[in-house]
Amino acid sequence: MPQADLAWLLAAFALVALMFPGLALYYGGLLGTKNVLNMFMMVLSTLAVTAVLYVLFGYGMVSGNSVAGLGLVGNPFEFLGMNGFEVDDGSGGAQPIYWAAFFVLFGAITIAIVASGAAGRMKFGAWLIFAAIWLTLVYFPIAHWVFTYSDEETGYVGGWLRNAVHLHDFAGGTAVHMTAGVAALALALVLGKQKTPQTKPHNLPLVILGAGILWFGWFGFNGGSAAGANFLSQYVVMTTLLSGCAGIIGYLVVEKIRDGRATTLGLATGAIAGLVGITPSADAVNPLGALVVGIASGAVVCWAITWKQKWQVDDTLDAFAVHGIGGIVGTLCVVLIGAGSAPAGEVGILFGGDWSILWRELIAIVATCTYAFVMTYAIAWVMNKTMQIRVDEETEHRGLDVALHAESAYAASE
Repeated sequence: MPQADLAWLLAAFALVALMFPGLALYYGGLLGTKNVLNMFMMVLSTLAVTAVLYVLFGYGMVSGNSVAGLGLVGNPFEFLGMNGFEVDDGSGGAQPIYWAAFFVLFGAITIAIVASGAAGRMKFGAWLIFAAIWLTLVYFPIAHWVFTYSDEETGYVGGWLRNAVHLHDFAGGTAVHMTAGVAALALALVLGKQKTPQTKPHNLPLVILGAGILWFGWFGFNGGSAAGANFLSQYVVMTTLLSGCAGIIGYLVVEKIRDGRATTLGLATGAIAGLVGITPSADAVNPLGALVVGIASGAVVCWAITWKQKWQVDDTLDAFAVHGIGGIVGTLCVVLIGAGSAPAGEVGILFGGDWSILWRELIAIVATCTYAFVMTYAIAWVMNKTMQIRVDEETEHRGLDVALHAESAYAASE
């Protein structure tokens, strides 16, 4: 691997790391002033939990040889404690220690998104325990299904979705976005609605700043998944830009038609929706297709956000709509408008592609969403029955910043 490739991958790592304060600002601005710091704590603490688990056994569960060759989960003991990672193999390129660090960020941002379903009402200690269990039982297995390739020469067996079903998911539409979106929905169902819900964001400039930092980091998220400073990295950076921009348009048009006005919050949400949609399809669509992905993702997400009012579900920060539904839209765009001229070479059925791509992507969507929802609901339900994960009504009314952390984001509270 040329040194230029390694330099880009290290830069991409730094960009993805910035997504954590970006998500904290984005989520924090959407909440009331009494829960801002608690949300910062929830988002940023996931990085600490994920890093510890990856060193202990997580890297093996994601990237290790599949247990019994089934493609369900990697061997947790194969890279126990990342033993041997401290030795330079002399290749001069990205080595396992780099990819372990990169995948730490992927896992941590996934569980951080799930915080949407717990905003303003979950005990912080319970959140840390939940995050550790969820990563172990939900994210690590799904990441193995999606990200790990088999190697016939060495007999190495990877994940079943990637190798048996032949899913196309460039950078995590299934393992990251769908998984996080449906998990946030399940967690919200177990916790129940807030007693004193806030209907409006308290600080839109924070939301815009957070969205901008997330977009900045997304170039590393998708560009780094190209594994080098190559044409593919250039290509997916461009499609990422285009889809984020088109997501704004798609969202604002639907918002204007539905509500009679276009909003700053809609602009930020539309951009994130477009970025979510392009994550699985960044290498599979052409530039015009990237615009279609963004417009479709923004429009569908804007419509989907209204569901939580109808369902009476308090997914406070709309992770299910933005990430769950947005990830599904982006994956289906591969099915419909995949371009043979794009680097992935996947031809969508609207362009005469084989219909087998439809069932491949649908199997991945159904398997990922079903497993993530059922397991998340079970984890949260058992925890709630054994240790009461929700704060009491008085604590919720006071706000989690003061009640749990003895801090306040602002001099004057709500």
